[in-house]
Amino acid sequence: MGALGDFDSIEYGQLLMRNHKAIIDSQYKMIIAGIGNEESRKQYCSYTKVPEESLFILKDNNLHNLLNLSSGLQKFHNPYINLLLMCLGIESPGTLKEVIRGYLGDPVAKNLFTSNDQISIANCIKFKASLFNWIGKDNTLRPFELATLRLLNLVEVLSNWIIYMPYIQYLTQRGGTFIFNDQNNLIYSHSSSALLDYSQTMSNPLQYLDRLIINSSDSMG
Repeated sequence: MGALGDFDSIEYGQLLMRNHKAIIDSQYKMIIAGIGNEESRKQYCSYTKVPEESLFILKDNNLHNLLNLSSGLQKFHNPYINLLLMCLGIESPGTLKEVIRGYLGDPVAKNLFTSNDQISIANCIKFKASLFNWIGKDNTLRPFELATLRLLNLVEVLSNWIIYMPYIQYLTQRGGTFIFNDQNNLIYSHSSSALLDYSQTMSNPLQYLDRLIINSSDSMG
């Protein structure tokens, strides 16, 4: 991952934890590396529920460079300007489409909240997740559901900005996913080129894992 406070890093970590049991059952070992320090590592793990033993912190992007991962937009010396431009879709293909999907919903994606979940935004706005059912089907990604999760994550990061972002020079650094088999052969990879681009199939971000788990079960059976 890029910086631990990056939109993608938070959202991807949450997604992995919602599927953590399936990952363990598949006998694959999950290793996450992200840019931060010990304090941001603890904050990230506390919020996303990623096990601390699975997360390794990096103080620079040397590993990212070795993996040929994108550094994101680098037009300006100020990383905040570069990040803002990427949020607007500049040199960040697919970002605006993914933002819009967060508001409109996705009939082929899974829901993120159960009807009984209580949602609290900055302790000011509170509602039950069943409210999403008024404008969408319970078993799909409903309108505003993903946007709400991203808003919750944004509040978390902004409230703890100094903790999450100790190295702001890597603010736009993108991440990637790499899977190796037990012979250390690379069998899957995806390198992000934009914000909200941590998977080749954002409607089903862990589609690659579904395939690997099925193949793993077949080989064990």
